[in-house]
Amino acid sequence: MSEPLNQAMKDEKREQQFTQAAYDLLDGRHHGAIHVPIYQNSLFAFESYEQFEEAGRELLSHHVYSRGNNPTVQHLERKLADLEQAESAKCFASGMAAITSAILSVVEEGDHIICVRQAYGPTREFLGSYLARFHVETTFIDGSSIDHWQDAVQPNTKVFYLESPTSMLFQQQDLRQCAELARSIGAISIIDNTWATPCFQNPLAFGIDLVVHSLTKYIGGHSDCIGGAVLGSKLLMNRIGYTEYMLLGGIMAPQTAALISKGLRTLPLRMQRHEESGLIVAEHLSKQGYVARMNHPGLPSHPQYELGQRQLSGSSSLFSFISYEPVAKLKEWANQLRFFKIGVSWGGFESLITINSLETDKDDRKPSVVRLYVGLENPKDLIADLDRAWGEV
Repeated sequence: MSEPLNQAMKDEKREQQFTQAAYDLLDGRHHGAIHVPIYQNSLFAFESYEQFEEAGRELLSHHVYSRGNNPTVQHLERKLADLEQAESAKCFASGMAAITSAILSVVEEGDHIICVRQAYGPTREFLGSYLARFHVETTFIDGSSIDHWQDAVQPNTKVFYLESPTSMLFQQQDLRQCAELARSIGAISIIDNTWATPCFQNPLAFGIDLVVHSLTKYIGGHSDCIGGAVLGSKLLMNRIGYTEYMLLGGIMAPQTAALISKGLRTLPLRMQRHEESGLIVAEHLSKQGYVARMNHPGLPSHPQYELGQRQLSGSSSLFSFISYEPVAKLKEWANQLRFFKIGVSWGGFESLITINSLETDKDDRKPSVVRLYVGLENPKDLIADLDRAWGEV
């Protein structure tokens, strides 16, 4: 069999993982329902005390109480684990609940964490401020070179926290090198894979230990729910399941799981459109005079384009550019846009824009970061909207 044909068959099989209905749960209990029913249950009863005691010994594999295991949520967890090539997954009430639970499961007082400086803002706050109350120290680094990680290692380093690409400047880390270094010192590697989704990047295949997602974004895909997930080996996930998941109680509701499960089935189609439209809009913007530098891992101009070609099988539609235009002018430009809404939580149908100041020690001028999310609208309409609005400011 030729290599292109073999790869095409693999890609087709992978897409079926996303789109296939929940036939594993379509037994007599569900009456042939094409979507997994919403189990609006707080508890589950047993026919005998022996069954009840058996379930109590293995709470994560039985339905006892929905704070531990709910059939609707469990279905989503199984699908996500398959797609991310993980042994196990747990779904949480938000992306931050997933992130904090993953980190808390592997650190204790006196430990040290290394985190990329450009990670999601609330993650940085949790690591830099909140955990400091419990004498857990975090070193924030650039992270684009393995030397940055090596130089930051301390005898008590227990976690490497990655976000590749980062969600503001879209800088990548070498996943394989980071995973190998973390393992060599006995540390756990965790990555936020929300930007790429399982469609375009599978960090566990590069040796990363735990993957976290904000399911609110692309995977949910409709701006109508909030959720998060942690994925990894059974050993690490059981630790989370019996401690941070059940004890802290930041669980996902069955209604949310049902919404995200439906969104998951269209994810490959949506990501294909997001990738195509994002590249069209980014290439157009890269030629505009108000853009000093484009930050899009899918463009050959990105300084880490070759690394992206090794780690990413595609690119999503969230990117940014650096501009030296006055921030007041940029914000007025955003006000004039019709298709792009001003908002932060990307991943749905609607295109979005945010503008932030960029702190830098290397330039006396005051650069801004304009972050754009390209939704599912026609990219020609989006480009026309951007050009029209700039001409009006």
